[in-house]
Amino acid sequence: MVPRIRDNGGVSLYRDEGVVLRTQKLGEADRIVTLLTRRTGLVRAVGKGVRRTKSRFGARLEPCTHVDLQLHTGRSLDVITQAETVRSYGEAVVSDYSRYTAAIAMLETAEKVVAVEKDPALRQFLLLIGALRTLGEARHDSRLILDAYLLRSSAVAGYAPALDECARCGSRGNHRAFAVHAGGRVCSVCRPHGAVHPAPETLRLMSDLLGGDWDGADASKGRARSECSGLVAAYLQWHLENGIRSLRHVERS
Repeated sequence: MVPRIRDNGGVSLYRDEGVVLRTQKLGEADRIVTLLTRRTGLVRAVGKGVRRTKSRFGARLEPCTHVDLQLHTGRSLDVITQAETVRSYGEAVVSDYSRYTAAIAMLETAEKVVAVEKDPALRQFLLLIGALRTLGEARHDSRLILDAYLLRSSAVAGYAPALDECARCGSRGNHRAFAVHAGGRVCSVCRPHGAVHPAPETLRLMSDLLGGDWDGADASKGRARSECSGLVAAYLQWHLENGIRSLRHVERS
């Protein structure tokens, strides 16, 4: 099919693949579907009639689903005209509360980190796909997978925490203090008011998660994991200047 060209030179039909981040009702039968796509970035589109029981692809447009799409460019919202499931990650996590809540927190984070619609964000898309796949495989604790995703998503967005040097002066060393608002670990000279002193094992775990050292992360103890989760959540939300509401439901005990 040859795509129809609009007067402004834009292509009205386009294909992409994406992960469904969330949906919301529109009218009596439609939904607004928010997706993070491979090529286009963050997209909000209308799925017409998807709430009807006889909808052709309503079940394919559920959160945690990786879909191949055809969309029609609209004036305010695009319209989904075709949807095929590539993989449903929701099926693998919905039966386990800790994995399910971790997945929902990832979806909300992806939407808020990318933020600007139709601004390509390939690395964020690939990161989300990888995190959901790892979560579904259940090879690691769901809390570790979530924290690794949050740290790496922050890094891709350009505000990775300083873990090997002072966030303020850049001096390298085994600095004990961590200041969320300063950007990570800080030396004794630069330590601001409000800095905390996490256990060395906690800081090591953060480095392992950010760097992808799963052997080290899997060997971590419960106390380090809990403290790490608190620091990661606080760090992300400070830099986003917007809370991740679903984090409050994540099982962290």
